[in-house]
Amino acid sequence: MMISADVRRWQFGRLPTVLPASLVAIGLLVGCGASGNGSSPASDHMSGTLTVFAAASLKDSFEEIADEFEEQHPGVSVQLSFAGSSDLSTQIVSGAPADVFASADEDTMSTVRDESLIVGEPRIFATNTLTIAVPSGNPAGIRSLADLASREISTVLCAPQVPCGSAARTLQDLTGTRMSPVSEESSVTDVLGKVRTGQADAGLVYVTDIAAADGAVDEVPIPEASQVVNRYPIAPIKNSNEEMAEAFVGLVTGEYGQQVLSGHGFGEPQP
Repeated sequence: MMISADVRRWQFGRLPTVLPASLVAIGLLVGCGASGNGSSPASDHMSGTLTVFAAASLKDSFEEIADEFEEQHPGVSVQLSFAGSSDLSTQIVSGAPADVFASADEDTMSTVRDESLIVGEPRIFATNTLTIAVPSGNPAGIRSLADLASREISTVLCAPQVPCGSAARTLQDLTGTRMSPVSEESSVTDVLGKVRTGQADAGLVYVTDIAAADGAVDEVPIPEASQVVNRYPIAPIKNSNEEMAEAFVGLVTGEYGQQVLSGHGFGEPQP
């Protein structure tokens, strides 16, 4: 930073009778504690551990957002717990300590809201749709959703109570496709894992999971999936550190969080 002659004279020589405008500006910046990346002032008073329960499909994006939150609030440590949304909601209802819940669909969030366990109304922060994941090279030659109806194709789905499983069921109803999965998994990451390791010919996962797989699997798009959109809600949990929880929700739903989520393939929130 260039320092004006007036400032240098004040620092190293005789104090001027009137402070120069350049010095006043510097003092204001220091006093505000502002920074270019939107971080909080050094005097941020938040401290402790913030526990975030989040759908498995949010892993990469929420890890990035959590790092930013800790940078903005140096006294806070964010503890992330990822699993199928239905498993997480059951844990919260059973008394598991959580400060924030981010679900992959609204029905699962409703399970927690119906128990009067959230603060305010859930906020939709992202959307996602299904696609077909196949092992690299697509050895079974799958070309469309209809191919998964064949009993010669080993298909893996999420369990019906999991958001990705509920979406898969809706998609089957919409298209008239009937699948006989060889297994039903408790999270979308488990479905992807079975496809990646060659234990299945195909699996229905989110488009964000394909992006996160970084080339480990191939994708067969489903045109009809645009009609079955998962809306992701987030909310603070009651009796938590609500100030920290609200701040985290604000980061997720704000400009920074939305940029991160978009970068990981999530769609924009829908009203």
